[in-house]
Amino acid sequence: MINFRRSTAVLLGLLATTALAGPAPARADEEPAPEPPRVELVLDVSGSMRAADIDGRTRIAVAQQAFNEVVDALPEETQLGIRVLGATYRGKDKKVGCQDTQQIVPVGPVDRTAAKAAVATLRPTGFTPVGLALRSAAQDLGAGSTTRRIVLITDGEDTCAPPDPCEVARELAAKGTSLVVDTLGLAPDEKVRRQLLCIAGATGGTYTAAQSAEELTDRIKQLVERAGDTHTRAPTVVGGTSACDSAPLLAPGVYADRETFSEHRYYRVPIRPGQELRASVSMALDRAVNRDYGVLLRATAADGRELVRGADAGSGRADVLSAGLRWSATADDEEEEEAEPAESAAPVVEPTTVCLVVSNSFAPRPGTAATPGMPLELTIDVVAAAPAPDGPDLGRGWVLLALLTVVGLITGLLAGLLTRWWVATWREN
Repeated sequence: MINFRRSTAVLLGLLATTALAGPAPARADEEPAPEPPRVELVLDVSGSMRAADIDGRTRIAVAQQAFNEVVDALPEETQLGIRVLGATYRGKDKKVGCQDTQQIVPVGPVDRTAAKAAVATLRPTGFTPVGLALRSAAQDLGAGSTTRRIVLITDGEDTCAPPDPCEVARELAAKGTSLVVDTLGLAPDEKVRRQLLCIAGATGGTYTAAQSAEELTDRIKQLVERAGDTHTRAPTVVGGTSACDSAPLLAPGVYADRETFSEHRYYRVPIRPGQELRASVSMALDRAVNRDYGVLLRATAADGRELVRGADAGSGRADVLSAGLRWSATADDEEEEEAEPAESAAPVVEPTTVCLVVSNSFAPRPGTAATPGMPLELTIDVVAAAPAPDGPDLGRGWVLLALLTVVGLITGLLAGLLTRWWVATWREN
């Protein structure tokens, strides 16, 4: 009977504590059984790949060698697919040639012998439907909760637009498909470089110019390995609000949201004394915007008082896509302790609610859709605060003034004595 009463009391105490604490912060979902990394290599086999200007060899021969080495070094857990464009149609009909893209190795565990044999038979042939190949590659990789990667290797710009490959990349980013496109340019000119930069930038990928067989092989291997490193669960979807008091309460984790042009979105994070908030945000260029833009991340108190701004605030840059900040309540806590007398009983320490504000200065180009909003990714972490090292305490108020006065008098006296000694010595000599 006594044990029953004790258990009941403990249960009631826990329920009361939960009720007083309020709603629990939203949390990034726990990790399920991981999916294998999924990558598709997209190779340009158009007529221009016959050019023999890389180490005295044709571009296609260099690409085939790189593919063979990548397939041999492929991590066992990675699922790889290979798609080609411009590889089969030898005619002059552009309408037909611009549909020329095939998947020669399906995405999945790789049969190395079959994959290398399929690549070895490729011969430069036709047009360059990059946009269509990217859209098809996204379908090849399918849906999933983890990041998937496309690695595009090409030596020229798309000759078949529409669809424009940059617009296709923005379209894929706007769908929130957790898809990254990395681009590799073989001996690219400035126009090709700009197009490949646009494709990579729209999806959060990278662009690299490969000028040799070794550079191409090393970079493809690096990108395939990176698929395993960035193979993480998709961020938890959350909806920011237009005011702090109604914003969602978030725990440490990674979150995804969308923000319209020139909008401010609020999120709340509870921070206890002795803890430090670390937050970062990034936005994807999933549509055409004006050249000058920026992303701003701020931390404010519940009453609107600004606590800290992101690192790039006020830097003068007009191309900021991400920002981060750090803040802890240590300094505020010390001031409050000095202002209030200490009590004999330890008070209950309530967490401070910090509001994170994500703002942007994006402006759409004519004809650009405003909805849905631009995709953003918000990362939140709460760690133990790392205060600055303690320095010597020189006092405050009248104590500090008296100390400075004494130090000034002593310094002046020493300076006067040294000057007298030097003058006397100089006259004797």
